[in-house]
Amino acid sequence: MSSTDPKGRIQSTLRHFLDNEASGGIILMIVAVLAIMTANSPFAEGYFHALHVYIGPLSVQHWINDALMGVFFLLVGLEIKREMLDGQLSTWSRRILPGAAAAGGMLFPALFYLFFNRHDPSALRGWAIPTATDIAFALGVISLFGSRVPASLKLFLAALAIVDDLGAVIVIAVFYTADLNLMALAGAAIVLGNLIIFNRMKVKALWPYLVLGAVLWVLVFASGVHATLAGVMLALTIPLKLTPGTPEAAHDESPLHRLEHMLHKPVAFAIVPVFGFANAGVSFAGVTADVFAEPLTMGVAAGLLLGKLVGVLGTVALLVKLGLADLPAKASWGQMMGTAFLCGIGFTMSLFIGLLAFDDPAVQDHVKIGILMGSVAAGTVGSICLSVFGRRAIRQHECPEIRRAVLYLLFRDRSSEEKRQGPLSKIGKTRGDGDLAVT
Repeated sequence: MSSTDPKGRIQSTLRHFLDNEASGGIILMIVAVLAIMTANSPFAEGYFHALHVYIGPLSVQHWINDALMGVFFLLVGLEIKREMLDGQLSTWSRRILPGAAAAGGMLFPALFYLFFNRHDPSALRGWAIPTATDIAFALGVISLFGSRVPASLKLFLAALAIVDDLGAVIVIAVFYTADLNLMALAGAAIVLGNLIIFNRMKVKALWPYLVLGAVLWVLVFASGVHATLAGVMLALTIPLKLTPGTPEAAHDESPLHRLEHMLHKPVAFAIVPVFGFANAGVSFAGVTADVFAEPLTMGVAAGLLLGKLVGVLGTVALLVKLGLADLPAKASWGQMMGTAFLCGIGFTMSLFIGLLAFDDPAVQDHVKIGILMGSVAAGTVGSICLSVFGRRAIRQHECPEIRRAVLYLLFRDRSSEEKRQGPLSKIGKTRGDGDLAVT
């Protein structure tokens, strides 16, 4: 198929996006397990020491969490802009189901967390931890089911996670910003203004944006706003060429497409796994069973496992009941329930928000345990639902096909027999009730 074929481009780009995210999610699962094993092995001391080694003004962990994750948020911003202006979320009819489901999937996990921690004012700062969905992890799990999950449901999950990322960016900017340095913030505003001017002047080369983007990161870091948000600001100024009728354009269509294409694999296969390895390692030395029942740990776990289910599935059910939206094509309610559970896998962004919410390493460890508990439980239950209801959907889809094939073979054999025996063979046939009949 020609690369200029619009349908080919749509399929190719969507498959490229989903495959990258899914493969990256599988790698992230492996890295998370390796981090936990390392943190509880004889190499644990070296592991934790290496994260706190300073390179210039920042420790290794801060370079990962503030600088490398800035590139991750740059890609998140590019995806949000493209989807909102020219992709799967470009119209309100397409936005309503994943958008409303994402909102419900942020509200109810926060309510679950607040319920469990209502007697501990110091823990309330972590209310946003279970509100996030890890798109790479979730798509990595759902991709394991192949054709048993309809493509429409995978696109719904990807769109929901993108809206969820947008919500997380807003939450970080509003609720997790430290004391502001107004001079640095003013400098960041001036740089952002220049980036907007580049956009309005239709500057197509990427290097001017990237150079000013690096300056923007330094100023945002100094301002007290979390430095990763500089990546989102930069992304919103990268020019996008709209392609009506072919929303998923080829990667050379515009600067935004080129940069997004350049970043997908490094982010999915390097940056996010490095972040996961650096932050998922939690030592269980000295951890007792009481930790798993603490309100902080339970609030995070329950928010991810139950809050996401209630928020996502409940919102979808309400919209469908009101006639405002339909289920994704060829998806059953059982498969939607499984997908809602997968939204409770909140690994990367939940860890990130947890690090912003609490400074105490002991509290951070409890948060990590809650995230691991909730994410593993949500992923497991979601996988069981998709497996069970996926097989049922396949049987329901295949049974009519099998019946048609059997009927075709029976009538074909009967027709051949009639031709061989001639017209007299039609006389004397017996009906099911025993009477003679002419067929």
